[in-house]
Amino acid sequence: MKRYAYGWITALFFLSSIAAYWVFGWYAFVNEAREHHGQVQISAYLVEMGRDTFENWQSEFLQLLWQVLGLAYFLYVGSPASKENDDRLEAKVDELLKMAGGERAQALIDEMDRRYLRTSGHAKPHGHGDLGYE
Repeated sequence: MKRYAYGWITALFFLSSIAAYWVFGWYAFVNEAREHHGQVQISAYLVEMGRDTFENWQSEFLQLLWQVLGLAYFLYVGSPASKENDDRLEAKVDELLKMAGGERAQALIDEMDRRYLRTSGHAKPHGHGDLGYE
């Protein structure tokens, strides 16, 4: 539960806000029907609120979702800031260490790869002090 707290809080905010939107929409719909001396029909309310909800969803949420997911996709997949270029840079540094360090270079590279979880793709934060330099 704690691991996904941000997601749960976001879901709670979303569900409570959409519920409040529909409840207040119901009261507004009833008042408008009374002002025009019309009958309150649930089917008309559902159509109107469904249209309004989708319109808001489309104009706000989908736009934001596209900006976040689109940016993340295009920024990290095939862009200059993507991991592929990081791998290339690390390979170059490994080769430079091998050229300059002799026998100790491969052991140092292996230790750094293990310490920073290079092979599994997840870096371990703040591990610089463990190698003897900060």
